[in-house]
Amino acid sequence: MSNETKQDVFDAVWNRLASYQVFFNGWPRETFDDYKKRYDAALPDDLPVIPEAVGDVIVKLKHKKFSLSGAMSYAALVSLSPWMTFEHEDTFALAWVLGVWRVEETGEIVKLEAEK
Repeated sequence: MSNETKQDVFDAVWNRLASYQVFFNGWPRETFDDYKKRYDAALPDDLPVIPEAVGDVIVKLKHKKFSLSGAMSYAALVSLSPWMTFEHEDTFALAWVLGVWRVEETGEIVKLEAEK
């Protein structure tokens, strides 16, 4: 997976096509294949958005091999308790399972590296 969203790839293709007078005519096939590969590897547009402190807890607890339920219990007990309400449980779980999220305060995309 890359750090691009599906929309980023779509915009890149559209901008490239917009610069041509006649769409597709004479455009190398490899270029379309390259964009398809980028699109396939791109992140979804609807990444979970979580506060930086919540992301820090996810990183810490994933490293310690917590289960999702254990992590949610831990997060609800520590300083994240104001954020860890019922309305945010799905967002926390999605960020946990995907291992990628957008930081609420900065818009930065954080992606956990796979363990070797």
